[in-house]
Amino acid sequence: MAETKSASAQSASSQAHAETAVEDLTAQIAALREDLTKLSRSMAAVGQGAKTVVTEEAQELTDQLRERVRQEPIFMIAAAAGIGYLVGLLSRR
Repeated sequence: MAETKSASAQSASSQAHAETAVEDLTAQIAALREDLTKLSRSMAAVGQGAKTVVTEEAQELTDQLRERVRQEPIFMIAAAAGIGYLVGLLSRR
């Protein structure tokens, strides 16, 4: 009879320990989900910032190129023809 009570006490203790472990895991999973949500938002903000920087740089380069074409149209036409010629040579191979 004492063995039955001991086994029953151990079973209850094991069950309580298992329930505690499940609660801990549930809390950890909730914390991980929250962390992933925060990380996702941060990465979206970083991506948006990078997009803005790249867009501004592209606009700056485009403006510089337009200004250079206005200043030196003959040179730019020759440069475009030379680049076209090189691309043509490379595409034949």
